[in-house]
Amino acid sequence: MWLFNRIVKRFTLIALFISLGLISPVILAEPNTFPIGNADIKGIDEDINLPKTLTAEQAFSLQAPLYNAQQLQFQWTIQPQHYLYKEQFILIPATTQGFKLGETQLPKGEIKQDPSFGQVEAIHDQAKVNLPIERVDLSRSQLQVDVGWQGCQAGKNCYPPQRKRFLLTWANANANAPVTVSEVTLSEVESNTPLSKPAPVVRNEQDQLVDELKGQNIAVTLLIFLGLGILLALTPCVFPMIPILSGIIVGQKNITPRKAFGLSLIYVLAMAFTYTIAGVLAGLFGQNLQAYFQNPWILGAFSGIFVLLALSMFGVYDLQIPAGIQERLTHWSNRQAGGNWVGVAIMGALSALIVGPCVAAPLAGALIYIGQTGDAVLGGAALFSLSIGMGLPLILVGTMSGLLPKAGLWMEAVKRIFGIMLLGVAIWLIERILPTYVSQLLWAALFIFAAVLFGLFKPAHGKWQTVARGLGALSLIYGLILGGTAIWSHLHAPHNSQHNALAFKRINNLTELQTALKDANGKPVMLDVYADWCIACKEFEMHTFSQPAVQAALKDTVLLQVDVTQNSAEQRALQQHYQIIGPPAILFFDSQAQEQKTKRIVGFMPAAAFIQQLASPAP
Repeated sequence: MWLFNRIVKRFTLIALFISLGLISPVILAEPNTFPIGNADIKGIDEDINLPKTLTAEQAFSLQAPLYNAQQLQFQWTIQPQHYLYKEQFILIPATTQGFKLGETQLPKGEIKQDPSFGQVEAIHDQAKVNLPIERVDLSRSQLQVDVGWQGCQAGKNCYPPQRKRFLLTWANANANAPVTVSEVTLSEVESNTPLSKPAPVVRNEQDQLVDELKGQNIAVTLLIFLGLGILLALTPCVFPMIPILSGIIVGQKNITPRKAFGLSLIYVLAMAFTYTIAGVLAGLFGQNLQAYFQNPWILGAFSGIFVLLALSMFGVYDLQIPAGIQERLTHWSNRQAGGNWVGVAIMGALSALIVGPCVAAPLAGALIYIGQTGDAVLGGAALFSLSIGMGLPLILVGTMSGLLPKAGLWMEAVKRIFGIMLLGVAIWLIERILPTYVSQLLWAALFIFAAVLFGLFKPAHGKWQTVARGLGALSLIYGLILGGTAIWSHLHAPHNSQHNALAFKRINNLTELQTALKDANGKPVMLDVYADWCIACKEFEMHTFSQPAVQAALKDTVLLQVDVTQNSAEQRALQQHYQIIGPPAILFFDSQAQEQKTKRIVGFMPAAAFIQQLASPAP
C-alpha cells in the first residue's frame, strides 16, 4: 500500500508538470485568452476604486496656448480624482516694456481642506487661465511668458511644481498683426527650478495716481488732486508766482478787498486753464508745451518785464525816464500790474508757461493717464483740479494784499519789498540759462541792493527803522558771503568739479541709450534726464549728487545723462518711449537692462531720500 501511494503521487506530479508545459506557451503567446484578461483587471481596479498613478503630464494635460482678443489663453484637462491648486497658477512675462499686462484671470474652484496646505481652492476637470496682454509698443515683436502649475491626486500623492515657457511672436508692426505662440525648451536647471510668485509690485507715486484715475471714482480723484495741488503751492511750481500776483495787487490804485479777490481769481483761473490745456496737449501728443518756452530769448524777455515792474515799484519811472517814455511805461504797467482784467489773465497764463515749468509726480501721473487712455476729459479735470489747488494760496495772498493800507510811508516800504521780490523772480527766471556763479553773483547783488533799500546807510528814526536797518545789515552780510563764495567757487571750479560732481556719460537719443545699456556688462544703470532751464535739475547737482554718501551708493552704477535743453525730435522720442513728461526724471535699470519702474524719481529729491530710494528692493 505504501508503495502504491508513492507511485500515484509521482504520476500526479508528472502529469501536473506536463500540463503546465503545454499551457504556458499558449498563455505567453495570447495573453488575452487567459480567463481573467486586462479588461477584467481594469474592471476590478475600477470596482475596488484604486486609481492608477499617472505622470504629471498625463494627470494635467496642457493644451497648446492661444492668443486671442489680446489675451494669452491656457487650458488644462484634469484627469478624474486629480485637481490643480488655484494658488499655484503662476504666469510671469520676461518683460513688461512695451506691453500692457492685465491681471491674471483664474478659474473658480472648490474650497477643500488639504492635509499639506490647509484650506485651498481646488480646480477639477478643466482649468482655464487667461493673461491679458496688449502690445502698446508696436516695434516689439516678441514676448516670452513662463507658466507654472501644481496639482495632486486625491487621497494619494502631490506632484512637484510644473513649468513651461512660451514665446509670443507678432507677425508685423500693425496693431492687428497675427500672433503665433510656440513652446520654448527649458534648460535642465530651469526645468527643475519651480516658478515662484513675483513679489507684489510696489507702485511709484505717479503710477499710483494713474491707477487712481483709472479707478473712475471721479469725485474722490478730483479731491485728491486738489489736495496735491495745495501741497505743491510752496514748490518752484507756484512759489515764484506769489510776488508776481502780490505786485499786481499792490500796484493797483484804490484797490478794495473785493477787487483784490477778483484779480487773484482771474490770475489763478488763467494759470489753471493754461496748465490744463498744455497738459492735455502734452498727454495726447507727447509734446511738453512748457519746454518750448524755456529758451534764452523768451526767458530773457520775461525776466526784463519783471525788472521793469520792479523799477516801477521803486518809483524809478518818475525819477529818471523822460516824460514820453514814462507815459507809455506807466500806461503799460497800469494795464499789466495795475489791475486790468485781461492783462492779469495774460500774466497768469504766461506765468504758467514760463515761470513754473514744474514736473512733479501728480502732474506726471495725470499726463501719463491721458497718454495711455486718450481720456482728455478726466485727465484734464484732474489737471485743472491740481492747478486750482496750487492757486488757492495765491488767491489768499492776493486778497490779503488788497487789505494793506494805501497811505503814508508804510505803503512805500511795502512797494519796495515787492519790488525786491519781483527782481528775485527776474533772477530766478534768467538763472536757468546762466552759469551757476553768475546766478550767485546776481543774487548777491540783490541782497546788497536790498540792504540799501532797507536804509542800512541812513540814520534810524524810530524802532521800525532800527529793525529795518538790522534786516539790511543781515542782507548785506549774506550778499557779501554769497558773492565771495561764488567768486571763490568759480576760480576753483576745476578742482571742485572733480570732487563734487558725478561723472555722467552724455547720450543724445534712444539708440545711444540702448547701446549704453548693452555696454554696461551687467552693471546697474542710472539715467538722469536733465535740462539747463530745469531748476530742480540744478538742485540735484548742488544738494544731492554732490554728497559723498550718494556718490558712494552709486560707485558701481553706470551713470548716463540726456540733456533735453534743445528739446529736439530725438530727445522727445526718448522721453515718449519711457513716458517721461520732462526733467527732472531719474530712471534706474537693472543688470538685464530693464527699467526698475518703482525706483523712478520725478522731481527733486534730497540726498537722504535718494539713498533710501536706491536701497529699496526691486519687485
